[in-house]
Amino acid sequence: MRPRKNENRDLPPGMYRRIRSSKSKKNPKKEWISYIYLDKSGKPIPLGTDLNLARLKWAELEAKEKPRDLLQMKSVFDRYERDIIPKKAPRTQKDNLAELRQLRPFFDGAPIDAITPSLVAQYRDARSAPVRANREIALLSHIYNIAREWGLSTKENPCQGVRKNKEKPRDFYANDSVWKAVYAKAVDELKVAMDLAYLTGQRPADVLVMRKDDIEDNALGVTQKKTHKKLRIMLEVDGAVSGLGVLIGEILKRNEAHTSPYLILTDGGLRVTASMLRRRWDDAREEAVKEATASGDQVLAGRISQFQFRDIRPKAASEITDVEHASLLLGHTKGDITERVYRRIGALAKPTK
Repeated sequence: MRPRKNENRDLPPGMYRRIRSSKSKKNPKKEWISYIYLDKSGKPIPLGTDLNLARLKWAELEAKEKPRDLLQMKSVFDRYERDIIPKKAPRTQKDNLAELRQLRPFFDGAPIDAITPSLVAQYRDARSAPVRANREIALLSHIYNIAREWGLSTKENPCQGVRKNKEKPRDFYANDSVWKAVYAKAVDELKVAMDLAYLTGQRPADVLVMRKDDIEDNALGVTQKKTHKKLRIMLEVDGAVSGLGVLIGEILKRNEAHTSPYLILTDGGLRVTASMLRRRWDDAREEAVKEATASGDQVLAGRISQFQFRDIRPKAASEITDVEHASLLLGHTKGDITERVYRRIGALAKPTK
């Protein structure tokens, strides 16, 4: 067996670290490290550049138990945070990191095979935010599945079959009075955003990135960020210009003097971002609440204060008579999701007489 050098004394027997310098002219001083295993005949077997993965492969080659520290949930969480989360969408990354912060204090010190459905249920019941607990358990379930792919466990996923907390879908509906109150206080770019969100039925994030070059063959093309689903929304229906077509025409005329390709712009030609939209929305809603309060209509003021920009999407779904049409516009594959979550007004019924 090859004698151990100082740089390899922290590694298991038969495992060695290779340090090589980069051949790049841009960064000649950069070094990269890989790991190898020497079998009994002295043949080198590559173990890769990740130390944790290399140690797991070493354990398999030596037919020994996997290093205990790699089987702790803390190590699994660390690796998931490093290797998996960065590949997700920015909003999902933010949510996952927040969920991990909640999971770590409860699970960090536990071996992966010590996680049981009972332990997951204990976490669910101890959590003071029931809806967030559901999201955190869903993340834990995915982490466990990935850990199984990594070869860290052969047990069944302990999250399977664990009852979730009941969730009540948001059922706020912005009727015409609420809509008109906020719309009247909105600046021009917020009015454009509200109209686009309503007529297209799309999520706020998808509305904000709509561009002139998305318009082709009398349709507005949309690729939904959340589902990656593609949709073309018609600007003409049965030979007549649709309400969306009229709006797009007005937007293009408004933006003629500006070079930005985006549809929602400030009067100065700046693209409206999510934070800008939020500030403008809060200001308009606050002014609408003040006006309703000053007029003595506390009920209307209360309803306006509950109105969120994201409620425009379910307003659109609620005001489309055909559920299949609403599902297609919202990008749902199943009509029951549209019916259960997004349609927030009752069925239209005839009176007794």
